[in-house]
Amino acid sequence: MTLEAYADTILPGEKRSAEDHAVAGVASGGGAASAGALEVLRSPEGGMEPVLETLAEQLNEHARRFAEEHGHPLAAALPPFVALAYPERVSLIQELTAPDHVERELWVSLAMFSTIAFDSGSHLHTTDALAAGHPGLTTLGYFPPDADGLWRFPAYSYGRQLARPHPDTTPSGSPA
Repeated sequence: MTLEAYADTILPGEKRSAEDHAVAGVASGGGAASAGALEVLRSPEGGMEPVLETLAEQLNEHARRFAEEHGHPLAAALPPFVALAYPERVSLIQELTAPDHVERELWVSLAMFSTIAFDSGSHLHTTDALAAGHPGLTTLGYFPPDADGLWRFPAYSYGRQLARPHPDTTPSGSPA
């Protein structure tokens, strides 16, 4: 819940249910938590899985300190970071990612995983993510593939052809 709250603070979205405490609900549509930030963090490719529990504990310790220093009461039933209101979550993350903070690299890395989940849905096959309505890919305007499962861009992504294909290029796009 703590790491999802962190991801939601980086790229906010709407609550997934009335009982959703991790997502602050300050934006419409899906944010990083709905886009699968926790799944990306847990993926073997990211290498973060072994330290996630420790990161959550550290973040909650920072949230406890932050709440005490700023006079913000915390709900006892929630992890401290989750219990912070959204503006306080933002302030704490700004503190943790400041250039002079000794743990900056950890918290910036965690933020990057949140954006990776939203921008690419890297934990899912792109066609599956699009079929499921992945919030990041749909927000960014990813088009689904053609009926045969291949992506084609007949109008050129820049609105004009940038270069002519090499004369030895095969119909599949491979060089001869």
